[in-house]
Amino acid sequence: MADTQPPSEPSQEQPGEAGPSKSELKKRAKAAEKEKKAAEKAAKQQEMAQQKADAEVDFAEQYYGALPLNQSQSRPRRTREQIATLPSHIGETVLLRARVQTSRAQGNKMVFLNLRQRTDSVQALLIVTPDKVSKQMVKWAASLADESIVLVEGVATKTQEPIKSASVSDVEIHITQIHLISGIDGRLPFSVEDANRPETEGDTEVQYNRVLLETRLNNRVIDLRTQTNQAVFKLQGAVGDLFRNYLSSHGFLEIHSPKLQGAATESGASVFKVSYFKGDAFLAQSPQLAKQMAIAADFERVYEIGPVFRAENANTHRHMTEFIGLDLEMAIEEHYHEVMELLDGMLKSIFSGLRDQYKKEIEVVQKQFPADDFKWREGPEGTLVLSYKEACDILIEDGVPKEDLDDISTENEKKLGRLVKAKYDTDYYIIDKFPMALRPFYTMPDPEDPTLSNSYDFFMRGEEILSGAQRIHDPQVLCEKMRSKGVDPESMTPYVDAFRMGCPPHGGGGIGLERVLMLFLKLNNIRRASLFPRDPKRLEP
Repeated sequence: MADTQPPSEPSQEQPGEAGPSKSELKKRAKAAEKEKKAAEKAAKQQEMAQQKADAEVDFAEQYYGALPLNQSQSRPRRTREQIATLPSHIGETVLLRARVQTSRAQGNKMVFLNLRQRTDSVQALLIVTPDKVSKQMVKWAASLADESIVLVEGVATKTQEPIKSASVSDVEIHITQIHLISGIDGRLPFSVEDANRPETEGDTEVQYNRVLLETRLNNRVIDLRTQTNQAVFKLQGAVGDLFRNYLSSHGFLEIHSPKLQGAATESGASVFKVSYFKGDAFLAQSPQLAKQMAIAADFERVYEIGPVFRAENANTHRHMTEFIGLDLEMAIEEHYHEVMELLDGMLKSIFSGLRDQYKKEIEVVQKQFPADDFKWREGPEGTLVLSYKEACDILIEDGVPKEDLDDISTENEKKLGRLVKAKYDTDYYIIDKFPMALRPFYTMPDPEDPTLSNSYDFFMRGEEILSGAQRIHDPQVLCEKMRSKGVDPESMTPYVDAFRMGCPPHGGGGIGLERVLMLFLKLNNIRRASLFPRDPKRLEP
């Protein structure tokens, strides 16, 4: 009979193997509950975050942002407006390109932009609007750097009160779309707003960053963006246009003379010498020789607008080593005053043209450079003309020693300007009959007093802006004068030969464009009237 196995007994705990205590079980249960609640909370937060994200979907993303680099991919031909014309588009949707001059956010739902085009500016407003303008759009617009170029679309809206910070003060653009065309890479050396402040504003209690002229010239591209400079250079272009139009209407022909010459025009001391293949050449101090040779070639009346180079180490408010010359030359029928009178008529035409046609630009400049309006005689009495002797007498009467007036210094020129203004109430006058010793070799001597010359200078606000004269057209007299001035006629044979072939009596003058502009607007420094000025210490930018 098989052995039977006894029933198995329950396993007995071995000594030292006690189970979890009640406190441990409670602790574990509590931890599990905590984990469960944390998981539920995380899930709830995730759900809420998703709901919030769903609620804040950027429905306006197509209405703002950076545009792709313009490589002329397309040409929709949409009309773009100018800020100046916005008052005629009230209630209309307009599209325009402009710079962001300044921006000002108010909370996270509104931003004001001051948009600028040349001399004009306008305020624009971007405000959160359901289904049109999102918070993200406002935030992005508020982050745009000053001087960014943007393409803005919006509704031109009439303002209830004038906006003092904008030149177009009665219109505000309510933006519906804004896109970045070109951003800023780096930091601006100064703000255009600071650079546009009036020169006198630094005297107020409010502290502003004053931008010095040297800083401006070192960063000229930014400086030229100011509304003042936009106006200055529009006026500079206007001076050239008015000069050209007046002379063209008086039978003058525009010429273009070379700026590389084989000899110095006036004196070797103030001429730039440059290497020219195996020899040397000189940069033209004026188109003087070419103008006279054109008269000898029967052109009768010629003018030129072009660069003039002067190697004068003069670091003053009115000198540059390169400037734009407005030059003319004309045949004389009887007397050199024919030339002087034509020059006078031409300059007064420029003055009146600027005043009558460019009032807005002049007012823009005067906001930064306050000045009395330039005054000249327009009545039947004509322009004030003084002889050199009469000018000296006025200065002597005011206490200037006679021995100091062999040549009128810059200081005495300015003093004369103040005396003339006080006595004759004009900023513009002419001095005639300069001493021969003060004029170039090609100047015709006075027929009665060989120590004097048939020459004249024109003045604005006490500073010379034009020098001119009757020229010597007789080759023998010309050679004599050249030798007396230390110039060898053989060094300028083609010039002298032009008069040997017969040349009519003639005269002319040369005007510094930048100097006329500086003095008309009273800018106080000629560099402000030059796009990229050149002087003994500046060759760039």
